[in-house]
Amino acid sequence: MTAVVLVDDHAMMRAGIRSILEHEETITVVGEANDGREAIELTARVVPDVVLIDVGMPGLNGIEATRKILAEDPKVSVIALSMHSDERYLHGMLEAGARGYLLKTCGARELILAIETVQRGQIYITSELTHLLVDRRYPRAGQVQHGGSRLSEELTPREREVLQLIAEGQTSKQISIRLGTAMKTIESHRTNLIQKLDLHSIADLTKYALREGLIQLSD
Repeated sequence: MTAVVLVDDHAMMRAGIRSILEHEETITVVGEANDGREAIELTARVVPDVVLIDVGMPGLNGIEATRKILAEDPKVSVIALSMHSDERYLHGMLEAGARGYLLKTCGARELILAIETVQRGQIYITSELTHLLVDRRYPRAGQVQHGGSRLSEELTPREREVLQLIAEGQTSKQISIRLGTAMKTIESHRTNLIQKLDLHSIADLTKYALREGLIQLSD
């Protein structure tokens, strides 16, 4: 029996996925979470085989949550669920350790197939996005192959967390409470972000986070 945890900040989406999975005799849903931090705590507690996780969530997005989940238990197979076909999200999730990537428009059969595939130790990427992997690995003549994101290369995991929360409009005090960290430490992170990224205002940080896919206008 494959134990699955569902992570999405939309309750209706979780309900729809649960309804699909409950019809499968070999799959059981062992828990649900509505944000990245709750997903980390839940996964550590119930130890599922598979985590189906939304990429774009407030507070802690699916990419950062996946990194933390797999740091705690590398045996968990993470499958991303997203409305976005942008390669930033696909490569971000794969670099974080996810073994699957599905669009939320996928059908029930593909969802089950993805779960079965990662359980066999393989990677499942929806066919609609496989061209992004081919283009990245084998660029066509004259096509520039870009390196990894500046975000993943230059910032620490904590700095990425703080950047997301700043970009979502939270104050240093709110962030310090949320992360259980001294406000002076948050201010230090804020200063480091501005210096590392060569940006000069909160508006610039927000635009950067949006451009990098760390936050989204909508999902």
